[in-house]
Amino acid sequence: MKSSLKRPVEEECDLSGFQLFKKLTEQEFVQLNYDKTCSLYKKGSIIYREGSRLTGFYCVTKGILKIYKTGIDGKEQIIRFAKKGEIVAYRSLLSQELACTTSKVIEEAVLCHIPYQTLLYLIQNNWEFSHHMLQIVCKELREANDYITDIAQKTVRERLAEVLLLLKESFDLDNSNTLQISLTREELANIVGTATESVIRLLSEFKQDKLIELQGRKIKLLDVNALTKVANL
Repeated sequence: MKSSLKRPVEEECDLSGFQLFKKLTEQEFVQLNYDKTCSLYKKGSIIYREGSRLTGFYCVTKGILKIYKTGIDGKEQIIRFAKKGEIVAYRSLLSQELACTTSKVIEEAVLCHIPYQTLLYLIQNNWEFSHHMLQIVCKELREANDYITDIAQKTVRERLAEVLLLLKESFDLDNSNTLQISLTREELANIVGTATESVIRLLSEFKQDKLIELQGRKIKLLDVNALTKVANL
């Protein structure tokens, strides 16, 4: 679902900053730029849906996406977020399976679509590119294993503290120590894997314990060391 906004400017379509493409030859990079299609997406746009057939993968050059699966009851389980410099939709593409997740824009984004045939060509002809792609897959697999372990062994309180720290690591803090990503309480619950009511209650407890401050959807981290202890890291 492409937005009806103006087309992205040339700077927003630049892929030279992506680590994945650093080892491409000059000719390969020229071909990559020739094959790509870059579009601007409004907040709330669905990039692809679980069960859909993918024709390529996406490079995020601006904005934030949430990647999630939908449970039997229709509840979202957020797998991860993707920001500038990251790629999405490549695993299902590599395995030639239907998309196993849904991708939604939560902050206005520019995405460059790279066709499957281009990806296949680069994998077959550039072993350094293939190796980097394999590293990305392994990193996501490790993160998935860590998440499964946390769900099985940690309390909801510990998991919420860990999620706040992971969001800090992924999106950093502004000058006032506030997370630079704005999420609803429901989205936080969908990351932690619990009910929205539980997240609301725990955030209130964290606030009372002077671990955080709440400003609407914005969360200010007051004591990172204490949160680390709560998260049992």
